[in-house]
Amino acid sequence: MTAITPLAIPEVLLITPKRHGDARGWFAETYNRQALAEAGVACEFVQDNQAFSARRGTVRGLHYQAAPHAQAKLVRVLRGAIYDVAVDIRDGSPSYGRWVGATLTADGGEQLLVPRGFAHGYCTLTDDTELFYKVDGYYAPQAEGGVNWRDPALGIDWPIAAEEATLNARDAALPALAQLEPVRF
Repeated sequence: MTAITPLAIPEVLLITPKRHGDARGWFAETYNRQALAEAGVACEFVQDNQAFSARRGTVRGLHYQAAPHAQAKLVRVLRGAIYDVAVDIRDGSPSYGRWVGATLTADGGEQLLVPRGFAHGYCTLTDDTELFYKVDGYYAPQAEGGVNWRDPALGIDWPIAAEEATLNARDAALPALAQLEPVRF
C-alpha cells in the first residue's frame, strides 16, 4: 500500500510507495491512478520528464505554467536526493505565498505531488542526481513563468547557502512573488 500524506498545504501530497523486497532487491508500484483518485487527485498525466544534475547544490526553479497550459507534477528521484519545494501562487488562496518542502531520495522512493497553481523547484542534495516526473499538461514555453528561489518574502529554508548554489541565468533572474501579476491556472 502506498502512503499518501498531505503536507502543511494539504493539496501538496507526499506519496511513499511501499517497497516489497527480498534477497534479489525490491519492487514498488510507483503510480496507481485509482489510489490517487481515492485520495482526491484527478490528474490525467500526459507527459513524463527526466532531469539530471551533476553537482550537489544545483537549483532548478521555482517554475510554473499558466492557463491554459497549467501543469500538476508528480516528482520522484531515481538517483541521489533533492529538497523539493512547492509555493502556492493561486491568487486568492488562503495559503497564497506559503511554501512546503520535502526531501525526496532514491533510497526512500518518496514522491511529491505538486498541484496546478504552485511554483515548483528543487535543490540537489547529492552529486549525480536524477529525477523523473509526470505532468498533466504538455510543455508550453509560452505559458512558462517563475518565482525567484531566494525571494526573502517567501522565506524558503533551502538546505544550501546562496553562494553554494548552481543555477542558470534564467532562474537567477526570476522575479519576486510580489512582482508577479495574478496568474490564472
